[in-house]
This record gives sequence, C-alpha cells and structure tokens, in this order.
Amino acid sequence: MTEPLSQCNIKVMCRFRPLNHSEVVRGDKYIPKFTGEDTVVIAGKPYIFDRVFPTNTTQDQVYNTCAKQIVLDVLGGYNGTIFAYGQTSSGKTHTMEGKLHDSQLMGIIPRIANDIFSHIYSMDENLEFHIKVGNGWEKQPDNPDKNNLAKTNLSVHEDKNRVPFVKGCTERFVSSPEEVMDVIDEGKSNRHVAVTNMNEHSSRSHSIFLINIKQENMETEQKLSGKLYLVDLAGSEKVSKTGAEGSVLDEAKNINKSLSSLGNVISALAEGTKTHVPYRDSKMTRILQDSLGGNCRTTIIICCSPSSYNDAETKTTLMFGQRYFTCLHTQ
Repeated sequence: MTEPLSQCNIKVMCRFRPLNHSEVVRGDKYIPKFTGEDTVVIAGKPYIFDRVFPTNTTQDQVYNTCAKQIVLDVLGGYNGTIFAYGQTSSGKTHTMEGKLHDSQLMGIIPRIANDIFSHIYSMDENLEFHIKVGNGWEKQPDNPDKNNLAKTNLSVHEDKNRVPFVKGCTERFVSSPEEVMDVIDEGKSNRHVAVTNMNEHSSRSHSIFLINIKQENMETEQKLSGKLYLVDLAGSEKVSKTGAEGSVLDEAKNINKSLSSLGNVISALAEGTKTHVPYRDSKMTRILQDSLGGNCRTTIIICCSPSSYNDAETKTTLMFGQRYFTCLHTQ
C-alpha cells in the first residue's frame, strides 16, 4: 500500500515564450521582468509562483522541474496530472508536445515516455509492467475516423468503484517510447482545429493524453497502479479578440465555461475545503477526478506571451495561476 506524498501536491509553474516573428515585426514591447527563480513583474506588479521560467528556458529544464518527479510518483503507484493553461499561441502545445522527434525541442509528453521506459528498463527484472496510452478530447471533430483512438460524442461513466471513465475511448498497450509517439502522432491529426485571429492553428478542444501504468512483482505478487493525465487546454483568450463567429464563437464560450469549471475544482482543492468539490461540472473534471486532489500530484503550467499586444490576456493568465498559488501557501 502506498504511503501519502509528503509535500504539497499542487504546484503552479509559469513559463514565458520568446517574442514570435509577427510580434517582432509589429514592434511589440517586451513586458516581463524576472526576479529570481519564482517571480515575474508585469507593469510593476509582482506575480510569485513555485517556479517562473523566462523566455530562454530550455525544454529539458522545464521537464526536469515540472514533470520528472511526477514520473517517479506514477511508477510508485500514485496518480498525477499536468496541465498547460493560457491563451492561444502562448506556448502550451510547445511545452506539452514540442517537436516530438527532436531530442532538444521535444516537450513534456515525449520526454515522459522516454523517462518511463528508461526507469522500467533499469528496474527489478521480477517486475512485470503493462502500459496503456490513449488520447481524448472534451470536444471532438465532426467526422473523426472511426478507427482512431478519439471517438465522437464521448460520454463519461463510472465503474463499480465509482471511478469515472470515458465510454468508447480506446487505450492502446505500448512497449516502447516509439509506440507512444505513434499514438501521439495519430491523435494529433484528429484534434479539432479552427482558424481564429489569434493563431491560424488555434486548437478548439482540450487535449487529454493518458498514460496508465500497472505493475506486478512476480515473486511477491505486490501490485501497483498509477495514472498520469497530460492536458493541453484549449485557448483561454477573450472572445472579442479572436474574431470568432458562428460555431467557433459558440465553441469559445463552451471552452471558457469548461475552463471555469476546472478552475473551481482546482480552487476547492487548493483551499483544502472539506465541502463539495465540483468535479461533475464538466466532462473533463469528471474524467480527471481520480487524478486530482488527495495523494495525487498536480502541476499547473501557465503559459504566457511576453508581448505588450497580449498584455490583458497575460495578466489574466497570471491571476489564474496566482489564485491557486496563494491558496496553497496560506494554508
């Protein structure tokens, strides 16, 4: 039986990407000022987090700080979740996925895949592992391929132990990092993308990547099980700025409602409230229920633009993260 995790189980990290080409051409002002490893100052106001990553931070540095320990926890039989939150084009997908097949630029998910198998290869030969991975979305494309991992109109159910699961979402057994990459590549083609003024490849759905690890010691028959959810949230930008219309506008409103529901759950957990935690307010929070709170490890990575053009959205993102960091450190 696993022992409780000894330290605070929710961490809030902040990452700023560099100015992009269009911002440089437009002449946007670079607004963040960094103080130490945990503080960023915007317009004279300091925002403090467990860690702040300035624009020159490497993918490897982000992984070592945000995800490396969670891998060990999941292999030790705990559940965990890593979120990337922020407006469209703030660097969420770069942080979570990066360039999947580039050793320098790959993000958290492919590095986790490599790290998991690296640990397994070096562990006791009496341990037998079964690893499954799968992709899911809170909102799916209109016409996904029926043979792919993502299915349309996924519904959330509960098993006999009242643990939520997604009916119809296939998980695939994998035996190498390369097979994990294949699942990611396959899923990327299905994630719903719509054109907005913020980003021509703006994702209009929350992407959830699951790694489920079960292990058994063949001598002692001891069994451990751990789940890791890796979540790339849809853009949190203001609807008025995206130029979204029609169905895209409706999607944006639903996305913001879903983000609000997630925020309410994290807030309740951060405050340590003994009252109701509103997991059932959205499909995503129901799916993640067994990997949030309690002995689960949760890391929130808020991703920000350094451009003066995105000043309002950056401040909103920082306030989102600051809300939970403050709750955690005033208990």
